[in-house]
Amino acid sequence: MHKIKCAIIGSGNIGTDLMIKIMRMSDILEVGAMVGIDSTSDGLQRARGLGVATTDQGINGLVALAGYSDIRIIFDATSASAHKRHSEILIADGKQVIDLTPAAIGPYTIPSVNLDDTVDAQNVNMVTCGGQATIPIVAAINRVSHVVYGEIVASIASKSAGPGTRANIDEFTETTATAIERVGGAERGKAIIILNPADPPLIMRDTIYCLCEEANTDKIRASVIEMIEEVKAYVPGYRLKQDVQFEHIGPNNPLHIPEMGRDFTGLKVTVFIEVEGAAHYLPAYAGNLDIMTSAAIRTAERLAMKRNWTEEVY
Repeated sequence: MHKIKCAIIGSGNIGTDLMIKIMRMSDILEVGAMVGIDSTSDGLQRARGLGVATTDQGINGLVALAGYSDIRIIFDATSASAHKRHSEILIADGKQVIDLTPAAIGPYTIPSVNLDDTVDAQNVNMVTCGGQATIPIVAAINRVSHVVYGEIVASIASKSAGPGTRANIDEFTETTATAIERVGGAERGKAIIILNPADPPLIMRDTIYCLCEEANTDKIRASVIEMIEEVKAYVPGYRLKQDVQFEHIGPNNPLHIPEMGRDFTGLKVTVFIEVEGAAHYLPAYAGNLDIMTSAAIRTAERLAMKRNWTEEVY
């Protein structure tokens, strides 16, 4: 099997974790280049120390690298605004783009939910760390009982949020909310992110609230647990923090949904998730890095196999 060369644009927390994870864990991918704009960044320095080709000239520097033509897959871990320009250049050059920003140019991709539906796209979007952690749960509930409204709260350690993440807060909430609807299946989605400054840093926590039609609670619980196992296959630190919670909301005391301008009666399902990182770069509290980079690698490996790139003779 031939390894597929890839490049990473963005030498911050996500890009660096992605590089280390590929080098340690992937039998299919090979890091061919690390791209940044700050020659002193930890990510670029680590890449040089590991023998990876680097450039601090951004996308232009990547295109100018001698080995650029051999690179098939590009991971973009910069910002939503920067990705728009990057995508245009890379798609014109025939590269496969995996977008780890909230730019949402390509289809939203959650490996445990809709990976086979999106891997034919030249640019796929990995939504957000909060989306990767919570949308599988919304989808798991929705496949048993239609979700009218889905709201998620993602709490991550402040120390795990680099400049790119902080610059994308608005895009995070908008992209995640939209993906809750398009991938999770909810009629209406809402997303909230909390950067927790606690010291020592807390492990990533996610809370998912779903208002859905009345249904068998045992079936919903079983669907959630099944989905958790599917995510754990590529994110081992992903786990249910406590038992799934149910609340029946009757017509005598309906719940008003301001975002939808309507009252709701039915079933409220609450799920608490914890994501412990593999500590490939930042410590284990940075589950937000781990779930994002793990999902991106899962997607890249799946599309490489589907297109038989690993069987080609160079």
